[in-house]
Amino acid sequence: MALAEPDGASPIPSRLARRLGVGDAVVVGLGAMLGAGVFAAFGPAAAAAGSGLLWGLVLAALVAAGNATSSAQLAAVHPESGGAYVYGRRQLGRGWGVLAGWAFVSGKTASCAAMALTFAAYTAPSLTRPLAVAAVVGVAALNLGGVSRTARATRVLVVAVVAVLALVVVACSFGGSADLGRVDLGSVGPGGVGGVLEAAGLLFFAFAGYARVATLGEEVVDPARTIPRAIPLALGLALAVYVAVGVSALAAAGPQVLADSPAPLAAAVSTGDLAPLAPVVRVGAALASLSVLVALVPGVSRTTFAMAADGEVPRWLAAVHPRTHVPARAELVVATVVVAVVLVADVRGAIGFSSFNVLAYYAVANASALRLAPAQRRWPRWWAAGGLAGCLLLAVNLPPASVVGGAVVLGVATVGYGLREWASSLGRRR
Repeated sequence: MALAEPDGASPIPSRLARRLGVGDAVVVGLGAMLGAGVFAAFGPAAAAAGSGLLWGLVLAALVAAGNATSSAQLAAVHPESGGAYVYGRRQLGRGWGVLAGWAFVSGKTASCAAMALTFAAYTAPSLTRPLAVAAVVGVAALNLGGVSRTARATRVLVVAVVAVLALVVVACSFGGSADLGRVDLGSVGPGGVGGVLEAAGLLFFAFAGYARVATLGEEVVDPARTIPRAIPLALGLALAVYVAVGVSALAAAGPQVLADSPAPLAAAVSTGDLAPLAPVVRVGAALASLSVLVALVPGVSRTTFAMAADGEVPRWLAAVHPRTHVPARAELVVATVVVAVVLVADVRGAIGFSSFNVLAYYAVANASALRLAPAQRRWPRWWAAGGLAGCLLLAVNLPPASVVGGAVVLGVATVGYGLREWASSLGRRR
């Protein structure tokens, strides 16, 4: 079946062309992971674990690998948009899908706030909140007009981010202030093992987007072979980049400097003789954060739109603007909530809350993968079990405020779903 364009002029093919090989899929995955998260997450992670943040980074990557493999298996069985919102409904029951949907929306809303705050912290630290609010308002206005990023702009951004991260590594390593004695892998900071787990949960934020590889099933050549190879390659390369950045930043500045700065990578570069390059890092981080914000806000609003169409949130949010063809009400509500978070939270709080909810989202995905029949699995069942255990372990070790806030949001969503089901059952009995 083909879908009609808005003007009815031509049909949209119902199948995507299979053109991407392993290398293409790896590039897509790296493009989704190497974004603004790395510019923000090292500071909170250093505060939690000191040099032990490097162990947290490896643990976060392992959990991400489990989540990505579960998502890939589920995407092959349920080839429709919606991610764990769909997988939970199909494999576990409607309530689990609703929980995953709320976890995604609330987690990614906090991600929007974190990106806005990161943009402001690297641009003008003294005006962090006003500038972050202005960024959210500007992005919302842009999206309401129906403007979106082009693929070419995305590729340019990925190249720019990689170049800036390479600049960070060079400036920190050769700026004269590097001391590998500051990189103490035997130290786990004042928080001990719990601090490392907290750092892993916070650094999980920097891997956001890794599951993009798992959703390429209809676009890659021989997906059964390509996707299982591309996922570990993309995650491994991203981890290598993050380790290089983490080691060089720790060697140049030490964990305390990273923990105390709202712009940790710029602070690390500023400690050495190549400090004049710090403004370049600030510009790169600001552009990356703003670009991610431009992509995140419509993504959250469209998930909200889909949930409204299903009746899981108020149906008036499912309205589409007649001229721009965007879910304007959902867009405005999401932007308003993001502004509210920006006004009350800091970067660490926003990242922690986002990580808690996104980990809950992937916990549902992993639990759904455990219910797949043997013939539907591409990876051993223990991968999904490990991903589920990892998500729960990292989630409960995040900062207490993030855990409580995330649990309250998901608890309210669960109670609301239960009440709707109860009311619906009463109506059927009558």
